[in-house]
Amino acid sequence: MLSIPGSHSSRFCDGQSRRGFLRMGALGLGGLSLPGLLRAEAAQAGSSRKSVIMIFLPGGPPHQDMWDLKMDAPSEIRGEFRPIGTKVSGIQVCELFPKMAAMMDKFSLIRSVVGSTGHHAAEQCLTGRPSQNAPAGGWPSIGSIMSRLQGAGAPGVPAFVGLSPKMGHAPWADPGKPGFLGPAHSPFQPNGGGSADLVLNNISLERLQDRRALLHSFDTLRRDVDASGMMGAMDAFQQQAMGVLTSSRLAEALNLDREDPKVRARYGGGSMKCRDDGGPECPEQFLMARRLVEAGVRCVTLGFNRWDWHSRNFPQAREVFPQLDNGLTALVQDLHDSGLDKDVSVVVWGEFGRTPQLNKEGGRDHWPRVSCAALACGGMKHGQVIGATDRLGGEAVERPVDFQEVFATLYHAAGIDTHTATMNDLNGRPRFLVDEQFKPMPELIG
Repeated sequence: MLSIPGSHSSRFCDGQSRRGFLRMGALGLGGLSLPGLLRAEAAQAGSSRKSVIMIFLPGGPPHQDMWDLKMDAPSEIRGEFRPIGTKVSGIQVCELFPKMAAMMDKFSLIRSVVGSTGHHAAEQCLTGRPSQNAPAGGWPSIGSIMSRLQGAGAPGVPAFVGLSPKMGHAPWADPGKPGFLGPAHSPFQPNGGGSADLVLNNISLERLQDRRALLHSFDTLRRDVDASGMMGAMDAFQQQAMGVLTSSRLAEALNLDREDPKVRARYGGGSMKCRDDGGPECPEQFLMARRLVEAGVRCVTLGFNRWDWHSRNFPQAREVFPQLDNGLTALVQDLHDSGLDKDVSVVVWGEFGRTPQLNKEGGRDHWPRVSCAALACGGMKHGQVIGATDRLGGEAVERPVDFQEVFATLYHAAGIDTHTATMNDLNGRPRFLVDEQFKPMPELIG
């Protein structure tokens, strides 16, 4: 593993310093090394730049308070927030999403997501499938599938990056497992744990901008490795791995200090720590995801904040909704401004919705029967609402959309044909990416 020290005053997400964030260890499941990842991805490398950014909202967001307000329902169901009009006539969202409202033509809202298993975990949002009756090894996540079928989008860049840090509730921190595809298609986790084996001494993140200083330090490290006789035993992929971790596009993408301060400010500062046992209050993760797909990463997953609001639903929403509004709209606008809106798909959702009825603590409890999602970019047709719930927001009454249907759409946008693409499981049996009855959503792809 390689560590690049950073300043102790700059902290990221779960309270770790940026030094901790750029610790290059624990790169995959099963002990697979970065050279192993690069070796596997080289065999699958392609020229397409299609990518997916998967934003998971740990705990289950309250759909009826965000993008599906029920103003005709009783007060104990309706809640405290008011709807506001958007750029698209006839579509309304919560008043705490004014930036999203102003660019609703760039979003599609699904108000009728069904099929949740009710598990308090990221797994279904990462695979599209329930864990019950999974094949040996488990279902692979979307990032692992894109890694297997398409490989890296640029030399020396991992195909799949998971940004979720360690969380108090571990199933929320799942960045996406490779399942039966094996550890070669595990996510690269730049904030993974582990102890350092190689350190670039005296090189802070700030000094990464000084390429000469970086190269000088790396030359010193290389001489030390050569003296030990290790370098001669390294194959091309091991040498490439050392390059990736010091001077490649990946290191550039991970260094937010290279971003315009005005751009960083648009994403919103917030608190750089995890919220209770959930995800980080860190809209800059969205910026990191954008930089990674620009560098050629196929899939980036991240967990944002904590949404399991069994009490104090509305006070917590007043804090968290604006953070999501800032980070999400900044990401989508940047993708449009850079011309990546046709190539990068963005999806935002949680594992289930919340109860229509408020409980005695002023919160909403788990509600697997229906939830919501937002999609953007990917060359899809946006500026629309898909599906509807009943007067109380408790049941899908129009156009129910299964998790796998969303996945079929994301794969289609990434240039993968779910009708023909298969992967062999551990028994050699070919498996389709989604079950046969699920097709890409015609509302989005035409």
